[in-house]
Amino acid sequence: MEIQFTLDEINQAAQKVIAQNPNKVILFHGEMGAGKTTFIKALSKALGVSEATSSPTFSLVNEYQTANGDLVYHFDVYRLKNESEAYDMGIDEYLYSGEWCFIEWAEKIPSLIPSEHSTITLKVIKDGTRKLILK
Repeated sequence: MEIQFTLDEINQAAQKVIAQNPNKVILFHGEMGAGKTTFIKALSKALGVSEATSSPTFSLVNEYQTANGDLVYHFDVYRLKNESEAYDMGIDEYLYSGEWCFIEWAEKIPSLIPSEHSTITLKVIKDGTRKLILK
């Protein structure tokens, strides 16, 4: 799936992604500032998370609960020096939990990613419009 959206249309874009029934482990790719965290916030809202969401840059993972009791884990592994650090924090338990796992900078932990996953690539194209590719 490929869509374009503005920040005003981000919630509708998130609904379209959820409607595609992606795998629950989703890797996010894009340059710094492409809107990965912002889109994860919109996805979390689309899934029924009502609490405020934020980037887990310093905590590595934030956990949220949806209205129906599902869990959403948001990872930002940018600061990790190697895969061992991710493994030591128990990332494999999260990734194989059956819950939603949104991972920014997953290229830092390639051998830990489950084979069943989806990817979202975000690019800024013009006037703040984003191009999203879901695979």
